[in-house]
Amino acid sequence: MQARKLMIAAAAVFSIVTLTSARPGNGTIAGHVTYDGTPAKQKTIDMSMEPSCAKQYSKPVSFENVVTGPGNALENVVVYISAGATDDAPPPSQPAVLVQKGCRYAPHILAFQVGQDFEIVNDDQTAHNIHTLPQSNREWNKSQPPGAAPIEDKYARPEFIPVKCNIHPWMKGTLAVMKNSHYSITTEDGEFKLPNLAPGTYTITAWHESYGEQSQEVTIGGSETKSINFTFKAKPY
Repeated sequence: MQARKLMIAAAAVFSIVTLTSARPGNGTIAGHVTYDGTPAKQKTIDMSMEPSCAKQYSKPVSFENVVTGPGNALENVVVYISAGATDDAPPPSQPAVLVQKGCRYAPHILAFQVGQDFEIVNDDQTAHNIHTLPQSNREWNKSQPPGAAPIEDKYARPEFIPVKCNIHPWMKGTLAVMKNSHYSITTEDGEFKLPNLAPGTYTITAWHESYGEQSQEVTIGGSETKSINFTFKAKPY
């Protein structure tokens, strides 16, 4: 009887420790992503074949595969924890949304978790043909006329999936399917922030569609905020 009580007590302690370690912490990893060198000048998009989209812009727009900001900041970099974080948290119930507006994808890079619903919306007066090009997930190619219902889907495996429109060749973007909730996409200031981290050692990876990826290993403890930076070599031509 005494032995049984000890076993129950030990199991209770083990459960408490396990639940505690699974909870998010108060640590943060933050920093900037910049480039070194001179990026190639981005080409402007010729939308003359689609007047309903072209008229939405007061001046020519450029491709978004390399977007820079002040102080050599690099935009549209996905910074995420590639190792060290638990991947068992359920995905958000709210779907991620990719909007086709002005014959462009907004946002240019849409990030969401494995198993999370996502929607693709056509907000244009013309039809689009969305073609995803995954390596590890199911490829599909679907037409979406103006006013049609959103295209809905989800992916089972993490990867960066190119997406394009087969009608408008300049429309290109990325679906960033992440294995956990610890990711951030840089804006024009190049900043990123990964909050709510438990003490531990993490591999932080920065991915850019044209410049590739880099990784760093970072150890944080308690409610510490650790700063790291990434610098990519610009490709001029």
